[in-house]
Amino acid sequence: CPDCGKSFSDSSYFVQHRRLHIGDMPYVCRDCGKHFSWSSALIRHRRIHTGEKP
Repeated sequence: CPDCGKSFSDSSYFVQHRRLHIGDMPYVCRDCGKHFSWSSALIRHRRIHTGEKP
């Protein structure tokens, strides 16, 4: 990563990592509108609305 020097063995991990630096948050909660960089973070967040336990 040119911003922080971190290296990645898989280019898809680098693409995900870059979202931190550029502020890309393509995953949006349909209930409250909160944005997330990763789909896993959105899934975890959705539990707030559904009451589902991990």
